[in-house]
Order: sequence, then C-alpha cells, then structure tokens
Amino acid sequence: MKWISQDINTYLTAKEYIDTAIIPLYSISFGEEIIQSAENAEFITLFTSYLERQFTGRLVLIPPFTYLKNEKYEDTINNIKNWEAALVKNEFKHIFYITSESEWKSEEALLNGTLIWLPSLPLKNMSETQKISIMDSQVKQLLNLFEKKWYEN
Repeated sequence: MKWISQDINTYLTAKEYIDTAIIPLYSISFGEEIIQSAENAEFITLFTSYLERQFTGRLVLIPPFTYLKNEKYEDTINNIKNWEAALVKNEFKHIFYITSESEWKSEEALLNGTLIWLPSLPLKNMSETQKISIMDSQVKQLLNLFEKKWYEN
C-alpha cells in the first residue's frame, strides 16, 4: 500500500494483516555528488514502487527517509530510530530499509529492521521496457528474503 489516503484507509480497516513497512533511504547531496544522489533516489523510488505492487495488502510503503549526506551519522541514526519506534508502536512487525547508499551497510547493526542495499543503476538511458524488466528481476530476487522474514515470526 502506498502512502496515499485511499490506501491508508484500506490499511486502517485491515491493519491486522499488514505488518510490514518499507522505508526508502535517500541521501541528498549537492555539488559534485548531486547527479549520483538523484540517480540513487530515482532508482530506489522505482524499485520500491514495484515492490509495493508485488506485495499490496501485506506492506505499507512509507515516504522516504531523506537526510543530507554530509550530516553526522549519529543524527541520522537518531532520527531513523524515532521512525522505528513509531512504526513498532503502531504494530509493524517487520521494517525493511531499501537504499543505494553503500554507507548504510556499516550502520546496519544499529537498525532494528532489515537493510537491503541495491547498487543503483542509471535509468536515464533505458527504455520503459528495460526498466520494467530490471525491476521485475530485482523484486523476484528479494521475494525469498521477505518470505523468510515473515515466517520467522
């Protein structure tokens, strides 16, 4: 389910079946890294949209957690911990973070959810058919991970 009023109304009526939150992680950079920052965000946006469609009725796609790449990681981690606490308080049992920022791999142990790091692919020169094919392939590769996490509890 997307973070739109119609889907959230559905979520509220079926809350007991929807136990998973997906949080895209975006860093914002300016200067020399601005293009890479935008490409990463574009890739993760497209990917999480495909993931949400695959699992509609089981998960909520939360708006992206966005932070400045040059801010202190302690501040970023503290902010994301607040998001985690709010999600757990509202009965989300599974939290998945999805990012193209490799730096998150070193911070993974600090998160209570599952971090999925995907290298960003430049989408600007791809046809829509190519994009769809790549996203379908990426999502299929993660199906087992999601199912494993769901069945652990």
